[in-house]
Amino acid sequence: MRRLAVALLAFTAVAAQTPRPAFEPIQADLFALGGSFTNAWADIENDGDPDLFVGFGGTPNRLYRNDKGVFTDIAAEAGVADARPARAAAWGDFDADGDPDLLVGFTPGDASLLKLYRNERGRFTDVTAEAGLTVTAGAVRQLSWIDPDADGDLDLFVAFRDREKAFYRNSGNRFQDVAAEIGLADRRRSVGAVWFDMDDDNDLDLVVANMDGDANALFRNDAGKFTDVAEAAGIAWGGRAPKDSANGTVRVCAADVDLDGRLDLFFANYGPNGLFLNRGNGMFEDVSKTWGVAIDGRYDTCAFADIDHDGRADLYVNGTYTANKQFPDYLFRNTGKAFDDVTPDNVKALNADHGAAWADADGDGDLDLALTGVRPDGMHSVLRNLLPSKPRRALIVQPTQTLPGAVVRAWAPGTPRRLIASALVDTGSGYDAQNWLPVHLGVGDAALVDLEITYPAAGRAVRGALAKVPAQSGKVVALPVPSR
Repeated sequence: MRRLAVALLAFTAVAAQTPRPAFEPIQADLFALGGSFTNAWADIENDGDPDLFVGFGGTPNRLYRNDKGVFTDIAAEAGVADARPARAAAWGDFDADGDPDLLVGFTPGDASLLKLYRNERGRFTDVTAEAGLTVTAGAVRQLSWIDPDADGDLDLFVAFRDREKAFYRNSGNRFQDVAAEIGLADRRRSVGAVWFDMDDDNDLDLVVANMDGDANALFRNDAGKFTDVAEAAGIAWGGRAPKDSANGTVRVCAADVDLDGRLDLFFANYGPNGLFLNRGNGMFEDVSKTWGVAIDGRYDTCAFADIDHDGRADLYVNGTYTANKQFPDYLFRNTGKAFDDVTPDNVKALNADHGAAWADADGDGDLDLALTGVRPDGMHSVLRNLLPSKPRRALIVQPTQTLPGAVVRAWAPGTPRRLIASALVDTGSGYDAQNWLPVHLGVGDAALVDLEITYPAAGRAVRGALAKVPAQSGKVVALPVPSR
């Protein structure tokens, strides 16, 4: 009995230190419209406030300018209020002029499925045709700005639901599809994708989420040519039933879940969700059941974020709406050994699906959550994270070059080094979206941290570092990156 009492006291102490997360809606009336699919954050004016693009299913798309936590829809005046149904969005500085440009993927119609808007001081100009990105056929899904050849400009990967994938190489801000010649013109029915260095050989590999019973792909990058090694790596089915046409993977996300220095994978599935820890040498272990995420259902989205600044990557998983059924969403807290369901009741009550994206919307130093919902009674909410007034510390790390696929890590100073936090410069969390933001690192109670960025640059590692950075919550740190 005494042991039980001691255990209960210890549990109570831990619980008191780690309150359940709470969120409240920001400008609920403004974000009330349903019928929305995709959302993506970017600081379009470089003023330090993340702005939000939301793509809808037939009503005009919206672009919310953020002024110190107050949002205003400027899509019409900015030139991005298209009323065509949107299924994908990605921010990236394709012309390297210092501000994020916007690429939107639409459903089939009379005009190009892709539309590239060049950002000109917060106003956007359609440059699709001159960039060579006019596409007239296909069901567009994941769009990823990425530079796997490390030549200093952003190339473009496009996943399609019904045709071969495309990889557009950027040459002087004009794009040419070279997917067939590099091994990426795969015809499986794809939705999501994420780029990262899965085998620590200093080049960027690609995981693609496939639907309708198709196996997922893990395209290993070998000197610019790609080979699917998903079966050998152990992730071909991502935790779902093999070769089952009713099962599929919608979204795959990457994060260092167990803080061992390697990026792990979560699969949001039609079927049981999957978590696969990276064991090195290109091999992954299925830990879905032991970590508590193998929940059978229909899921559209995953998005990692450290919601409580303890250094561990927490996880939002968005259930879909299909066949008149709303599957529930989950907010999972990472304990270091499992994911615990800590979804607030008011978040459960939302008719959310598809889009899920994190950013510090109100500038208070913690990460807030943007959601979308395709139902007419859905929404496209922005939810403020009500982290306690004296939270653990977090840093906002702004690399001097924004390099999709790079990893930013925080270490405890000294020898041997201890990894405190890690985050991928992401190319595909959320639903068919890519954000363009600084990296947010929770560092717990650390007073000083060593920061490091590692970019896999076509076979060589490009690294930048800062030593003994004061860990002041919400502090923006410019992290230098050497020229490639």
